[in-house]
Amino acid sequence: MAEFSTPCLIIGAGPAGYTAAIYASRANLSPILYEGHQPGGQLTTTTEVENFPGFPTSVSGPQLMMDMRAQATTFGADIRSGMISKVDFSQRPFTVTVDNGDVVKAATVIIATGASARYLGLPDEEKYSGMGVSACATCDGFFYRGKTVAVVGGGDSACEEALYLSSLAKKVFLIVRKPFLRASKVMQERVLKNEKITVLFNCNTLGLFGEPNLQGAKLIENQGMENEQIFDIAIDGFFLAIGHTPNTEVFKEYIRLDENGYIKLEPGSSMTNVDGVFAAGDVADPRYQQAISAAGMGCHAAMDAERYITENDLR
Repeated sequence: MAEFSTPCLIIGAGPAGYTAAIYASRANLSPILYEGHQPGGQLTTTTEVENFPGFPTSVSGPQLMMDMRAQATTFGADIRSGMISKVDFSQRPFTVTVDNGDVVKAATVIIATGASARYLGLPDEEKYSGMGVSACATCDGFFYRGKTVAVVGGGDSACEEALYLSSLAKKVFLIVRKPFLRASKVMQERVLKNEKITVLFNCNTLGLFGEPNLQGAKLIENQGMENEQIFDIAIDGFFLAIGHTPNTEVFKEYIRLDENGYIKLEPGSSMTNVDGVFAAGDVADPRYQQAISAAGMGCHAAMDAERYITENDLR
């Protein structure tokens, strides 16, 4: 076990974390960044990114994250592997414990741990990841222009994704496990009136199939009832829209969260309820959850941290 000190500790290594590291390094804060179990975040599971500015012919998600990481290290960020197992924000400097036993004392902390998309738990979801299965229609819908796709979910997010995909795809199946939509009335009306969208009520997904890419889904309707039936639908894309889980469990003793576990920020800033602790990216953004907005939030958090350090003479 070793103990380290830094003016700025960054927890998380997606677009928000790496951008915060770039800005914090250029501000001479000598940041230490812990990458966690998925360096690069959710973008590492995305094949092509076409909506991040500066890449006219697209860039792969893993490559974009590698480039961001390299840029951060070029300016001096100390990037390390490890999961944060415990934090103490009750006294200063803040104390953060890594899963290998190391302890970091930090004047400021930027939380950029992201949010994890919820999946159904099917083995096929991993098999077709990047080859037909996605948890972000805005990110990957463009690749399914003129094709047939399915969206799983019955809430506002699922309806929004189905409507978005209907502007690109030839046909959209909305797979809903209940006999009704949970979305708001206006969203329900838009979906049900859309000729490109077919809603499959009382349906659950049993599996996916196709070689080498996704070609279809096996569904079960009215599971456990007398009129239960199993059938296949031919699809090119399978989109999960059953929500995200923010990675905030380790912080909940100290950081104010909303009812879904997302970090609540002070209006117009990246500040949390604890002075000197900031948050950026999907962990504090239940609405947009895009790489570009996460990167912008990472910039804000690093600038807020630098200002806090300067004003409190903590260098």
